[in-house]
Amino acid sequence: MEPLAERRRRDFLVRHEGWVIDGETLTKTFNHDSFAAAIGFVAAVGVIAEKAFHHPDIDIRYSDVTISLTTHDAGGLTSNDTDLAAAIEALR
Repeated sequence: MEPLAERRRRDFLVRHEGWVIDGETLTKTFNHDSFAAAIGFVAAVGVIAEKAFHHPDIDIRYSDVTISLTTHDAGGLTSNDTDLAAAIEALR
């Protein structure tokens, strides 16, 4: 898998509000109304990630869920990351 070109990184960020790139990691925090809603969101992310065979780092802080993506095998961001990020975003 090829690393994501700088142009594709910028294009993704323009089209997908709230995502940020820090080094080789794509991250977004999703805010929910309750802990239960946050856990439901995490469960849905788990299903999507498993189907994609690509697993994000997930940090849960009460009703806030931070998703972080990178492709370790490629040493950075790839289309696997942006595709999964877009699918996760579509859950909202």
